[in-house]
Formats: sequence, C-alpha cells, structure tokens
Amino acid sequence: MLPPDVVNRVWIEGVRPEIDGGRWPVKAILGDRFAVQADLVADGHDAVAGVVLYRFGQGGSWSETPLDLLVNDRFEASFDLTELGLWEYTLEAWVDDFATWRARLQKRIQAKQEVALELLVGADLVEQAAERAWRKHEGDHALLERFALDLRDPDTTTAKQAALGIGLSDLMAAYPDRSRGTRYDHVLQVRAERTKARFSAWYELFPRSTGSNGKHGSFADVEAVLPYVASMGFDVLYLPPIHPIGRSYRKGRNNALEAQPEDPGSPWAIGSSQGGHKAIHPELGTPTDFRHLVSAAREHDLEVAMDIAFQASPDHPYVKEHPEWFKQRPDGTIQYAENPPKKYQDIYPFDFGSRDWWPLWQELYSILIYWIEQGIRIFRVDNPHTKSLPFWAWCLSEIYKQHPDTVFLAEAFTRPKLMAALAKAGFSQSYTYFTWRNTRWEIQQYLEELTTTQLASYFRPNFWPNTPDILPEHLQHGGRPAFIARFVLAATLASNYGIYGPAFELMEHVARPGSEEYLDNEKYEIRSWNLREPKSLRSIITRINQTRKSQPALQDNRNLRFHPTDNNQLLCFSKHSDDCESRVLIVVNLDYRYKQSGWVELDPKLLGVEEDSAYEVHDVLTGARYPWRGGRNYVELDPQRVPAHLFIVQQPATSA
Repeated sequence: MLPPDVVNRVWIEGVRPEIDGGRWPVKAILGDRFAVQADLVADGHDAVAGVVLYRFGQGGSWSETPLDLLVNDRFEASFDLTELGLWEYTLEAWVDDFATWRARLQKRIQAKQEVALELLVGADLVEQAAERAWRKHEGDHALLERFALDLRDPDTTTAKQAALGIGLSDLMAAYPDRSRGTRYDHVLQVRAERTKARFSAWYELFPRSTGSNGKHGSFADVEAVLPYVASMGFDVLYLPPIHPIGRSYRKGRNNALEAQPEDPGSPWAIGSSQGGHKAIHPELGTPTDFRHLVSAAREHDLEVAMDIAFQASPDHPYVKEHPEWFKQRPDGTIQYAENPPKKYQDIYPFDFGSRDWWPLWQELYSILIYWIEQGIRIFRVDNPHTKSLPFWAWCLSEIYKQHPDTVFLAEAFTRPKLMAALAKAGFSQSYTYFTWRNTRWEIQQYLEELTTTQLASYFRPNFWPNTPDILPEHLQHGGRPAFIARFVLAATLASNYGIYGPAFELMEHVARPGSEEYLDNEKYEIRSWNLREPKSLRSIITRINQTRKSQPALQDNRNLRFHPTDNNQLLCFSKHSDDCESRVLIVVNLDYRYKQSGWVELDPKLLGVEEDSAYEVHDVLTGARYPWRGGRNYVELDPQRVPAHLFIVQQPATSA
C-alpha cells in the first residue's frame, strides 16, 4: 500500500450551490455577486482557511477570493459575474498554521504565561512566508523579514505587539502555506444570463387575431398593437407559431376533427407546401416584415419571443424528405401525437432516437440559429418534456456558447423531476403548477419549495394564470375578483410571469363544458377582441407592472417570506431587496365571493423596520395609506372592490 502524496487534513463538504456534483451549471444573472458556501472540516482545533477559485470560460488562469467563516465550520466567499456566459469555480482549503499559532499565543498571553519560545515558533512561520513572498512582491518580502526580526526581539513586549498586530496578520493571510491544501473534487459552473432570464413580464398574442373585421391579421397589424401591449408595462411579446399550417387532418373550431374550408387550423400543426419551421405563414407577411416587427417592438421596449414547437404536420416538407425522422407504425403510416385519450392527428412528433438521429438534431439546432439570425433572443419551447433530454442538453449548450444572451422558457406541465431536469439541461425559465395552487397552504408550500430548496439555484418559475390551453376553474367561476387576485399573485410571487391576452384582461371565462379549455378556443379560430372594452383589467395590470419596475424587491424571488394570519382565506407575504431600500408586502383574499378580515403577524426585521416603531404602508392598487406599528396589524379585503393589498412599506410613518 502506497502512502498518499500529501496529507490533506481539510475536508471540503456541503458545497452550495452545486448541482449533481457539477454536472450542470447553476443559474445567475450578469452583475450578480455570486456567493459560494462550504464546510471546511479539519481534525483538532487548528484554524482552517480557504479560497474560492473562479474564472470566466473554461480553461485559463484562476482568480481567487478568500472564504470567511460564518458559523460551525461553514464558510462563504463571493465574486462578481462581470461577463455573460459560463463561469467555472471550485475551492481550495488548508490548515492555517499562522492563525492557529496566533490564537494560541493570545490565550497564553491572557493567561500570563511565558511566551518567548512561542514567539520564536512564530518567527519561523513568518520567515517561511517571506520566502513565499520573495518571487511575488519584493516589498512584502522585506516587511515579513522585518516582522520575523521583531518576533525574535529579546524584548518580548515588542515581539508581542508585532505578533498581534493587524499588519502581520494581513500579510500572512496573503502568503499562506498551501503545499498541503485540499482542492475540491469538482470544478463547478455558473451561467451568467441577462436580466430578462430573472425578471420579465410576458404577453401572449395570436398575430392572426389582430386583423380588422375578423380578417387574418398580419405582422403590420401586430405592430399596431405594440403601443397597447407596451402601455401595460409588458416587456416580452410572445407569439405562438408563425409558420405555415398543415391542411391534412386540420382541426376545426373547438378542436373538431373535421375542419371547415374557412378554418385556419392550429398554429402548432407546423408545415405545408409553403414551407416548414424556417418559413412564415404567407398571410402574416414576409421575413422582411417579421424583422421589421422585431425592430418596431424594441422601440416600444418590447422583445419578441418566438414559439418553438419541434413537431410537424403531415404536410411538412420534412415528412416527405426525411420520413426516417418520424416513428413508422407497422402499417407503414407515421405515428401522430397522442396523450390518451387525446389524439392530435394533425401533428407528427419527431423521433429523437431514430437511426438518423444526428442529422435530425443538427437540423433542429439550425432552426434556432436561423431565428436568432432574424433577431430573436427569447424562445418559448412547446412541450420540451416530450423531446429528448440529451438533445436539449447538447442543443442549448451549443446555443449559449455562440449566443449567451438567449433565453429559453420551457412550457413543461409535467412531472416535477422532469421539469427540474429540463432546467438543469439549460432552460432559463419554466412554466409551473401555480395555475392549480389555490389554498393558502398550497401556495406557501409550493413557493417555499421553489425559493428555499436547491431548486432555487437552477429552476426559475414563470407564473401564468391562464394559457390558450388552460382556463382554470377559479377563472371560470370567480369573476373579476379571481382575475385580479390571480394576477396579483402571479406578478408578485414570481419575478417572471405571463398572461395569455387579450383573453385575460378582458376576463374571458367561458369554458368548453366539462373542461379547463376555452370555448371558441383561439388555437382553432381567428378571434376579434375589443381592446377598448370598459371592463378591461388594463389599468390595474398597468399599475402592477409599473410597481414591479420601480420596486427591486419584486424583481427577484430570493427574499420571499410568508407571514402568518389568523384567517386561512388571507395569504400574506413580503419581498425586500438585499439593501432593504425596497420593501413590499402583499395580502390577498383567496375567497373571491366574500369579504375577509383578520390580523397579520409580521416580523418587522424582515421589512427593515424596528421592532415597535411606526411605519406606513402605501397600497398602490387603491392609493390608500395606512399607519402601522410593530408586527401585528389588521386587514380587511372586500373582493367585490379590490381582493388584494399591494403595499409599499415606508418608514417613518407620514401623514396620509
């Protein structure tokens, strides 16, 4: 048996954040101060020290920042993410002989023990550090040599002063003995993404429904709607698929199996004789028109997001040119999409594991590159959980290498671990179960899972109160209070959220009987919307989006906290910025029929408020201001007026 080369006494454990031993990158945002924690455990009572090593990209020289002790052998260090893209980090730790010696010396001095010999031990340690400094910094080398002489001074008073001074301690920390240091087993990664990956407000719009008098809309018609969308404070305009739509097995109104000649079909049945995933539906316009729309949107501080649905209609050119990319049934036909008992005869799924899988993967990758070249940097991906995980891990990694400013939203209403796997594979954001979380306990439990567990380091939720596929029961029957309450929850619980409009702000609520799907679903027909409808929620949506932009507390999920109430129909939570300059408190009445009241129990410190001091809460939904004091305060919410408070916390309290 051979002995180890070096005796590494420090174990590095419990590193956070870390995903599956470094297999997947952690997610962060450009400009973040990225914090790393770990347990540094060594035998005995010797002091330990360590650093976080970090670098941009893969390979190259490391920079480092020292780890600071928190409590109970837990250490932390942080560094700034100054460039967009992939960073690497790891840790190194060692026994700090000088810090150990210095602590023992202090104890001996306090006990009035003889320390002359101990000072000579320290002098030896300082001289060794001086040798390490010699090639790096001539001035530090000289200073350390001088300190070593002071420690050897027969006058122990002078030697003690030198030993316990801050100057020597700082110098020694700069030149530690790391010859027996422990390097962490894994090189970990963090991807710095742009701000919209963490903070965004999405508005989904069917371009074909923007025409006048029921005619098929065009990109020019969408441009005319841009001021409306921008005025409400949204920053992402998401368009369902804009490609040619197949004729074979085209679905009719309300998902009817037989379409009438005038039925436009589902935009997700992609491909016809007019082209496939790199083509545009002729009635929408040309590639030039599309690029003009993308540019016009930017002038309104909007960014166009495209839908990517990797599937094909039976008429897609791929079906004829590459039948090997699809699953063949025993009778020679191609397998259409199914989610029994639902059948989607107008859609053929790709076979990601076919014998010709690599050319298929490359072609799908090229689709993303094509639209990136047209100016798109945000993609909403349809049903990614029904496609290959290895494909996404490869494809998204390659995209990020060339275009680190891209953002991908996973439309994955599926099993929790599969949703998490997609986030690990590279998706920036994900749809969630928010739509079906209704009670106080359900909402709190789900949000704490998303924001306080390891999920928070890589899974970014995007909350949608409705989608073209989903009209939840509470919106069907809860009336205006339900729409407002669910919007407040979506826009304040999560820093990323979206709505399917204009159906949402116009409170479209009639479902196909026995389902959570819209009657006269826009997926299968062209709709006309009256954007000037007096009952529209446009004004309250605008007010909340303005608050999101003005309050940094609402631009992140890290500082979300729930607060007890004595009424289960009242949900209370708060968010604050790291510097506590921005503090918001939200109370929502979850009963959409009746007035509810009760007492909320706050921890004033979480809101940056002194324990028993007076402060003011300003409700941006109504304009009302209330003087509050301490942690226990009364609220009353009538859903027929406004079912929620969105308070900005201000201190000290001022007169209303």
